[in-house]
Amino acid sequence: MSLKKKIGSSVITAVLGATLLSGGTFAYFSDQETTNNTFAAGTLDLSINPETVINIDNIKPGDSMLKEFVLSNDGSLKIDTVNLETAYAVTDAGLNNTDDFGKHIQVNFLWNWDKESEPIFETTLYDLQNMDPDVVKRDLWDPLWEQKGGLEPGAANDFWVEFEFVDNDEDQNIFQGDSLNLTWKFNATQTDGEER
Repeated sequence: MSLKKKIGSSVITAVLGATLLSGGTFAYFSDQETTNNTFAAGTLDLSINPETVINIDNIKPGDSMLKEFVLSNDGSLKIDTVNLETAYAVTDAGLNNTDDFGKHIQVNFLWNWDKESEPIFETTLYDLQNMDPDVVKRDLWDPLWEQKGGLEPGAANDFWVEFEFVDNDEDQNIFQGDSLNLTWKFNATQTDGEER
């Protein structure tokens, strides 16, 4: 074999060997870790006790009723605010109402049961039903939340509310036998999100 052929053959063998080496497997160190992650959402759970704040028969102008109710946070997240929505329906027994019965029912929210306590918020059922929930929040809940900063999980707040069938010294006979069915809806909201 000539020298040229021997060199050519050697070059081909070297290239073939390099190709096999680069295409082969190599042993190397490795390590692996796995993480297990969980996202569990908290809960907002506002409860009220008693569920029926007031249920009174045979009221007359001048009567007032003082009732206690408790708002509790039974969830795992802090409650920032509570908005109150009011709705009522009047049953006009004599079909003679020329005025809204709700305008004659005064509602006073009190800090506590002491008769000398001034209401923190007072209005009629009629005005409360037509009021923007943000106004109710500002006038009713904000003064309380400024002291407590919301409602922590497991905490409760006592409220006293006085209902009064206002005697306006005028003829209120149109309301004899009438009834008013009041619904209060308490909507709780969470605090702002935060970086954790």
